[in-house]
Amino acid sequence: MVSQRDLLAAARELAGIPGGPPPSQASLRRAVSTTYYALFHCMAENCADMLVGTPGSGASRPAWQQAYRALQHGTAKARCDNPGMVQRFPVEIRGFAGQFVNLQGKRELADYDPSETLEQANVINDINLTQAAIAQFQQAPERDRRAFAVYVLLNLRNN
Repeated sequence: MVSQRDLLAAARELAGIPGGPPPSQASLRRAVSTTYYALFHCMAENCADMLVGTPGSGASRPAWQQAYRALQHGTAKARCDNPGMVQRFPVEIRGFAGQFVNLQGKRELADYDPSETLEQANVINDINLTQAAIAQFQQAPERDRRAFAVYVLLNLRNN
């Protein structure tokens, strides 16, 4: 399984040590992308855990994998960028959703805009903000994380 902790550690490694030799733009770009994927995989894992059950709980492994892989980048961003709906969740989830939208935009620039120049301090700050957003998200009540999983995965229907 992809661990958000491992991804954040890899991003820190790519971003370099403040005061050390400056990392290349390629390393900083990969750090931004890897940081975004830490958020994405945290969200995907939450979806699978909340809708199917955590590994070791007797949950079906194929069902867990299906729920994990069902998360779509564009849909997740659109749902996280919907203030009317996101404001219904507790602050821990709102912060996570905001960081997801922010970092997805930065990842797209890092991955697709060759003229984008990244600063090491900003990349390290984004890694720190992401780590904090993940930690807060994981402290949100389970019922709210389950509702968020349903919100980001399933089609919305008007009543």
